Amino acid sequence: MGRYDFRPSRVRQTAQMLLQSRRITQQPSWYQVMHDIPPSEILTRTQPVQQTNSNNRTTRKIKKPSRMFQPQRIGYEEDGLRREFFSDHPWELARPRMVLEEDGKDYQRWDWGVAHQLGRPVSGEGVVQRQLWLMKHGGLTKEKAYDQARKEHYEDRHMQEVEARVAREEAMATGAYFAKTAIQVGMQLENQEFDRWKVWAQQQVTLAEQARVAAYTGLGTASSSGELDEPGEGSEDTNTGDAAAELVGSSIPNTRGGQEARGGAAFTT
Repeated sequence: MGRYDFRPSRVRQTAQMLLQSRRITQQPSWYQVMHDIPPSEILTRTQPVQQTNSNNRTTRKIKKPSRMFQPQRIGYEEDGLRREFFSDHPWELARPRMVLEEDGKDYQRWDWGVAHQLGRPVSGEGVVQRQLWLMKHGGLTKEKAYDQARKEHYEDRHMQEVEARVAREEAMATGAYFAKTAIQVGMQLENQEFDRWKVWAQQQVTLAEQARVAAYTGLGTASSSGELDEPGEGSEDTNTGDAAAELVGSSIPNTRGGQEARGGAAFTT
């Protein structure tokens, strides 16, 4: 059958053969429907319509044959502005907001000729719409419009923070109290974990110091409990070392016994 599979277009023929051979006794529910409205027999695919921008004079890229039938990517002017703002202000995405369905007629509900919109919460989307309005109606460039919209957004955020701080102070003055914030709870848990790690680190440093002293002096070895084994309670290596030291003690320089003469010439006066 090659690279094309015609079995889906021959489903009704297959069902008819099964009925004639009595492999199945009841017609499927779609059997008569496919007889009245047969599927299309055209196997070729039409190429999607390619939208071109009359203001864009750049040459259109030729698609690869494998991507010829893919639909054209739809892009809006706000996408680039939105990507730039949230790239510079990633924490704006962490602010809780209410997601509502929009029909694309936002310009009919709000007047972006002014920065602050009554009844609309301050968000990064407002910066994008305000910048777009300044570019189209204010005669500003993309960079200047972005700077102006961004500064207006900072002023709105600052006013919100001042209002929240004043409201909190007024509530506390009248006897209200507030629970710990998420940041304070996180810092408390982090401090508890740090204290546990500090105790463990001190124990490890103590064990390492005891092992180093024991290896240098040869007085004992550090046990698994962190205590040093006394001489005589350790292994046989300590007794063997003491016996060897007594055997060669008379030949060690800088001792009371001195060092024995091992050949050479003797000088007399």
